[in-house]
Amino acid sequence: MTTALAQLPSSISTVGAILAAMAVVALLESAMPLHARGRWHRAHLGPNLALTFITFATNIVFNGALVMTLIWLQSTGLGLLRLFELPPVMTVLVVVLLLDFSFYVAHVAMHRIPLLWRFHRVHHSDPVVDVTTTIRQHPGEGVIRYAFMAAFAFALGASPGAFAVYRSWSALNGLLEHANIRVPPWLDGLLSLVTTWPNMHKVHHSRTGTETNTNYGNIFSLFDRLFFTFTPSNRGASIPYGLDGFDDPAAQTTAGLLAMPFQDVERSSRVLTRPRAVERA
Repeated sequence: MTTALAQLPSSISTVGAILAAMAVVALLESAMPLHARGRWHRAHLGPNLALTFITFATNIVFNGALVMTLIWLQSTGLGLLRLFELPPVMTVLVVVLLLDFSFYVAHVAMHRIPLLWRFHRVHHSDPVVDVTTTIRQHPGEGVIRYAFMAAFAFALGASPGAFAVYRSWSALNGLLEHANIRVPPWLDGLLSLVTTWPNMHKVHHSRTGTETNTNYGNIFSLFDRLFFTFTPSNRGASIPYGLDGFDDPAAQTTAGLLAMPFQDVERSSRVLTRPRAVERA
C-alpha cells in the first residue's frame, strides 16, 4: 500500500503531462487541420474527454499494480531478460519493442475475437478522428490491454524504468497518430517505414473492413509488415471514419458509449463495406 501511495504523485504528473501534450496537439490541429471541424467534432468532445478521464483513473490503478509486480520480479531476479547481460540502453529498447508487440497482439485479438471487439468498438465508433479519440476507450478495453501487456512485461522481467519509457512513448505516439493534422503524404509514407503516423493510422479507423483490419501497430509499423497487416498510408487522408450502426447521437453520448459493449447491433460487424464520405461541414 505504501508503494502504491508513493507512486500516486508520479501518476498524477503523468496525467498532467498527457493533458498538456493533448493541448499542444489540439493547437496543431487548429493550425494545420486535415479535415475542417464539423458538428461531430463538437458533439464527440464531451464524451471523448469523459472516457479519457475514466481511463486515466483506471490506468493509475493498473499501472500501480503492474509496477509493484515488476519491482518484486526485479528483486527476485525472475524474467527472461535476466538470462542475458545486455547494456542498459539495449535492455530498454528490447522492452519497448516487445511491449509494443504485446500491443499489436492485443489489438489484433480485439478485432478478431467477438467478445473483445464489443469493447474495442467503442474506440472505432467515433465518426471523426482527432486527438480526443486517442484515449476514447471503454474501461473493459483497458483491462484487456493491461492483461496482454502484463503477460509480456512479467515474462520479460522488465524494469519499472523501461516500462515507464514504453508507456510514455506509447502515449505520445497515440496522440500524434490520431491527430487531425495535415501531413505531407511523402513524409507520412517515409516515417511509416518504421513507425506509425497519422495517415497510416487513419486507415485503421476506416468503415471499410479490409482497411480497418490493418495497421494495428502503435509505435512501430514493423509488426504490421511482418504479419502482412500493413496498408500504405496514402489512403489515410480521405478515410470515412466510424462504424455503421453507431451514428445515432444517443449511441455517441458518454452513457451510450459505456453501454455499447453490451448491446447487439448487427451492423457493427468488423467487416464493413459501405464507405461514407468524410464530413466537411
